[in-house]
Amino acid sequence: MALDFNQCRMYSSKIVGLGHYVPETVITNQYLSNLMDTNNEWIIERTGIQERRWIDPAKDTVGNMSAKAARLALQRANLTEKDVDFIVFACITSDYYFPGSGVIMQRELGLEGIGALEVKNACSGFIYALSVADQFIKTGMYKTVLVVGAEIQSTALDITTRGRNTAVIFGDGAGAAILQRSDKPGILSTHLHADGRFAEELYVKDPGSSRPHAERQPEQFLDTTGFKVVMNGNLVFKHAVVRFMEVINEALQANGMKKEDISLLVPHQANLRISQFIQQKLELPDEKVYNNIMRYGNTTAASIPIAMSEAWAEGKMKENDVICLAAFGSGFTWASALIRW
Repeated sequence: MALDFNQCRMYSSKIVGLGHYVPETVITNQYLSNLMDTNNEWIIERTGIQERRWIDPAKDTVGNMSAKAARLALQRANLTEKDVDFIVFACITSDYYFPGSGVIMQRELGLEGIGALEVKNACSGFIYALSVADQFIKTGMYKTVLVVGAEIQSTALDITTRGRNTAVIFGDGAGAAILQRSDKPGILSTHLHADGRFAEELYVKDPGSSRPHAERQPEQFLDTTGFKVVMNGNLVFKHAVVRFMEVINEALQANGMKKEDISLLVPHQANLRISQFIQQKLELPDEKVYNNIMRYGNTTAASIPIAMSEAWAEGKMKENDVICLAAFGSGFTWASALIRW
């Protein structure tokens, strides 16, 4: 029988719960200055970061941090694990090379059997994941989707003077959102972009597959620099401030809104200078921009859901508020989402 598209219904999706988890260990700028040639003033001036959280490898994993964030989000939504129909998991630092940590978190939550999809889009990963979940709900395929962004960066950092440009930036953590079918508008629109011409300007080369057989065998690795983060900081900054503005304006235009309609901007926490630049361009007051990079550093795919979870808990996201999410990162990729809370 042919499908009658006139009878098809397009649902809306709404975030009904937020949660996050960060490790207990606080790493201050002073601590890092004892390991490398840096200091508190230098780090704050360039990044805005005062401290970050790093895992205890004896007890923290991407999978169990994510499960803790997910349980908090479910609790706040008055739901249980069994209400989840599907998982979309954003991460570039999985517990294993494969499989991804989405299935590890699924195991922690006792949700064996439901689908778990991985998104590997670095700093833009959570918004990409949110967009995917939104489409699944809008088409009626799923009713409740768990969307997670989680990372462990600390164990791969070069915490010597050689690696200080990236070592001072990154932190660990997990954030989760529960997306559910709704009769009221929630996710108004999402906007996703990428430009692979700049892939090598912010990347980790190994363990990549495009190597001769002998070079890909672990015992043959003599030069381990390919496992370190490579970042052209100046170029990343220049592209980020342009793409942030473009994708935020794209979201506003798609919904017939102006910058004055934004109740709260939650940018990816990459660098406080980037967030402040965007705030200035949009002429937004401090109370309309949420930053927590000073406490957690850059947690990549986890940064936006952690920030949203904290902003909600602090009463900064109220019913009918217009929330704008925006991110830029490795790939290069960039994305935005406009949400009616």
